[in-house]
Amino acid sequence: MSILIDQKTKVVVQGITGRDGSFHAKAMKAYGTRVVAGVTPGKGGQSLEGIPIFDSMSEAVERTGADTSVIYVPPPFAADAILEAAYSGIQLVVAVTEGVPTLDMVPVLRELANLGTRLIGPNCPGLISPGKSKVGIMPADIHRPGPVGVVSRSGTLTYEMVYQLSRHDIGQSTCIGIGGDPLIGTNFIDALDLFQNDPETQAVVMIGEIGGTAEEEAARFIRERMSKPVVAFIAGQTAPPGKRMGHAGAIISGGSGTAAEKIKALEEAGIPVARIPSEAGPLIRKALGL
Repeated sequence: MSILIDQKTKVVVQGITGRDGSFHAKAMKAYGTRVVAGVTPGKGGQSLEGIPIFDSMSEAVERTGADTSVIYVPPPFAADAILEAAYSGIQLVVAVTEGVPTLDMVPVLRELANLGTRLIGPNCPGLISPGKSKVGIMPADIHRPGPVGVVSRSGTLTYEMVYQLSRHDIGQSTCIGIGGDPLIGTNFIDALDLFQNDPETQAVVMIGEIGGTAEEEAARFIRERMSKPVVAFIAGQTAPPGKRMGHAGAIISGGSGTAAEKIKALEEAGIPVARIPSEAGPLIRKALGL
């Protein structure tokens, strides 16, 4: 099985006529994702390689029965695009857009909680269930179907970790990039809980990074609530304090949020931690008894 998306998922691309939206809409469709519509205000009635374009999310959902949206609109409009998708009845929103103002996300997350809409991101690569569907920008060719779930704060490291797993003949159930911004819709614990309850996910790789306390909180959840093995990797082990590394949330502040602190919390919870990405494959094979 997989979590959140599969071959039945119907996707709307918000911002489909832009450079990124059009490129990735074509890539998702080529992978086999059911891209049923695109939305760009003022472009309704047009199409992109057979994908109908609508002026609004409400019209797109009503006409196509879409249940998932992926957002490629510019940062100043991303928060409104997320809310438009939620108000239209969309169940899963994937916000790829980078640079969304943190303050814009405060009321958005509050409203999504009231509506019951799940958000992945913003500033994320999306997710893929290999052989079934992909929503976002993940490179499809490195993935293969299998029993290992992957959840990551870093997009690029997600790809590297998946490559390492695949080269060790370890396939993936679903890979999720949750994003590295300070305020995101789905966190490590949310994703770990979904993997724990997926009968065909046998183990999980969690990729964290410096900044915040998400990895320490995930370590406690894994120790107390998960029966499946988890292998971790923490990026930023040589990062200097006070310097932002890639993501807005990836910063060591006031002596906290260091890689060493996160690795210690994970290891104390009994979670093996790869020191470099290439160690993750052998660790997962060992966890799976292979």
